[in-house]
Amino acid sequence: MEDEREIIERAERSSLSLSSPDIISTLPDSVLSHILSFLPIRDYVATSILSRNWKRVSTLVPSHIASHHLPTALVMTFNQGSTVNTMDFHPLQHFLLLGTRQRLVSRNFNVWDIKACSMTLQTVLANDYTASVNRVVWSPDGALFGVAFSKHIVQIYSYHGGDDLRKGLEIDAHLGTVNDLAFSNRNRQLSIISCGEDRTIKVWDAVTGNKLYTFEGHDAPVYSVCPHPKGNIPFIISVDIDGKIKTWSYDNCCSRVDYVAWGQSCMRMAYSADGTRLFICGTGGGGESYLVEWNKCKGAIKRVYHGLWKQSVGVVQFDTMKSQFLATGDESQIKFWDMDKGNILTTTAAGGGLPVSPCIRFNKEGVLLAVSTSQKGIKILANADGVRLLHSMENTFRVAPTTIARVLVSYSRSFPDTEPDEVEKSKAWKLTEFNEPSQLCSLRLPDCPLPVQIIGLTYTHMGGAILALAFNAVHKLWKWQTSDGKATSSVPPKLWQPPSGILMTNDISDTHLERAVPCFALSKNDAYLLSTSGGKFSLFNMFTFKTIITFMSPPPVATSVAFHPNDNNIVAIGFDDYSIHIYNIRTDEVKNKLKGHQNRVTGLTFSNMLNVLVSSGGDAQLCLWSMDGWEKHASKFLRIPPGRVSSPLARTRVQFHQDQIHVLAVHETQIAIYEAPMLDCLKQWFPPESSGSVTDATYSCDGQLIYASIEDGSVCVLTAFTLQLRSQISPAAYLSSNPSSRAYPLVIAAHPSKPNQFAIGLTDGGVHVIEPPESEGSWCVAPVLENGVVPSANSAAGSG
Repeated sequence: MEDEREIIERAERSSLSLSSPDIISTLPDSVLSHILSFLPIRDYVATSILSRNWKRVSTLVPSHIASHHLPTALVMTFNQGSTVNTMDFHPLQHFLLLGTRQRLVSRNFNVWDIKACSMTLQTVLANDYTASVNRVVWSPDGALFGVAFSKHIVQIYSYHGGDDLRKGLEIDAHLGTVNDLAFSNRNRQLSIISCGEDRTIKVWDAVTGNKLYTFEGHDAPVYSVCPHPKGNIPFIISVDIDGKIKTWSYDNCCSRVDYVAWGQSCMRMAYSADGTRLFICGTGGGGESYLVEWNKCKGAIKRVYHGLWKQSVGVVQFDTMKSQFLATGDESQIKFWDMDKGNILTTTAAGGGLPVSPCIRFNKEGVLLAVSTSQKGIKILANADGVRLLHSMENTFRVAPTTIARVLVSYSRSFPDTEPDEVEKSKAWKLTEFNEPSQLCSLRLPDCPLPVQIIGLTYTHMGGAILALAFNAVHKLWKWQTSDGKATSSVPPKLWQPPSGILMTNDISDTHLERAVPCFALSKNDAYLLSTSGGKFSLFNMFTFKTIITFMSPPPVATSVAFHPNDNNIVAIGFDDYSIHIYNIRTDEVKNKLKGHQNRVTGLTFSNMLNVLVSSGGDAQLCLWSMDGWEKHASKFLRIPPGRVSSPLARTRVQFHQDQIHVLAVHETQIAIYEAPMLDCLKQWFPPESSGSVTDATYSCDGQLIYASIEDGSVCVLTAFTLQLRSQISPAAYLSSNPSSRAYPLVIAAHPSKPNQFAIGLTDGGVHVIEPPESEGSWCVAPVLENGVVPSANSAAGSG
């Protein structure tokens, strides 16, 4: 029987075993507390299993660790021009309200068809043709959004991507103010639910605008509605300004359950992300605010959250973050609670300048939080994941709040509104060429001189080592012993082996290496390597190099692999029989088989944010699969340039950008950018035919650049959003001058934390780490001087 120390040491050595919630339930509290305080393991647990074990884990996590996951760092402030009443994040493109201070699309209040309005509304508008926005909300798929106005009207817009915003429905919904709005899927039919000053709740067909149901029974204006299914039966919960809560059934349009919660007050409702817990927040006439968890079955308060001001001005707004945290805008600050604890977890003033009761809204992932300001603006707060995301996307976000008498619709878009040529001219750039070794920093990693092609290459996630797979099925690992523990071109690493001296070698018995498509994937904690060279898969321990298990003997032959983003036990594997298997390593079980390609599957990449898998194949096709039911939702073929023929054996590789929306597709004929979930092709770049084919490409770690290796030995540095060629590194700048060896890079990898460092694996077995000269610090910072000369490199006119 292991004692606690042995369990702790085992947990610290490997978090793969912790990826199952069942393992967590077997650990003693003292052991779990130690793991949560151990930084690498704690970070892994937080992203993979924390939410599934939160009720227990939250009691063991120190407050400073729990609050670390909250978006409290101020990263952006911008002026909106009028007071912000309501906000909502797009359900798929989680960048609503993440912007550049530029309104991309705006709509002033305007009644589209005045003649279709009731005479009452026509009379009201004749006296005062203005209205404020009480509520804005996206439909579940983000294709529509609704706006509830202070005068009778609900307007529905449809969003078609880019800046394509179209008028949809205009509904004369209620007499007086429309207080709240929600979308609901009932029997696979999308409907709109509204409530208003006329004491009614109404349900409308989201396609035709026809009224489907009217619920009557409140004795006061209805302030808030919240649709929610109980099993397969849909219900609507409503609250009026007298504090009365009603639950409505579609069967007879009658209130099935009535509760009196508090005295006269305005309340909003929200469910936790998993739909199991209902929270209510409101403010009474005397300014006393409250936040509670409501027990729907008993019609009573389950938990009270303490710390709200007793003299609030206006209605306190709140929101839920996944199924773990609550937040309110109160006392000119944002207050946070753990859902399972009644006392305040932490607060932030967001740098000051907030109104007494600011409007707040989390994005779906909980990494960003928008809050309104007293100066008619918006501040964006982020946690560590949100900061990393914003760092790469700062110049591509757009703003999307609604304001009084104005609706602003925003979206995530990676390209400027002006034409690319205009943008490039404004920056006064020229192509920077690196032709001499003195113009950059390059290091060939030490190795025995065996001319075995490098066909797989990656940095470890911590950035202190490089792992390569050679054509002979042997893996090589180089580790740096530097002060910061990171790879660098200025200090040679050591070719590392464990004391046993064994090598990590794939099983290649009965394998034809010439026809194999080797592939590997490294677990997020750098502890495990999953690899194949056309034979069985091998799972290696990265510390001992020992083979833990082998599985999946061919046929079919595996041709690509990727770890599931939330569970190191689950992998997606592509095969030469055109299929994709979703495989559980721990249980040795194929959970799903996906079919949709017409040739072998050569690339796989996950978007945790969109909850999708994108695959690519030798058929030059991209497919997008939902991780919920593993159904194919979209597919697109690469557009091969005229005069170029795609080889049936060509590898097409894919990689999600940091925003987890844009997909880099790499093919021998091109580099292309696609936008999920529709897989629209946004940009393409074709190398000159004289240079040969593209052999590989990857995003830089900050998402600003793309490094592409070419068959002529050159490496091209392109801007990630416009695919403009910024720098070109010739083979003479990093290879020896031996004319007898024509080596060129087959694979390329970007450092995980140094955006200007990359590594290449060559046909002669060499691996090089390459960085720009220290005097420049970046591949794309050298401006053209007055005499047209670029420092530290040769200048040549040209663009991608």
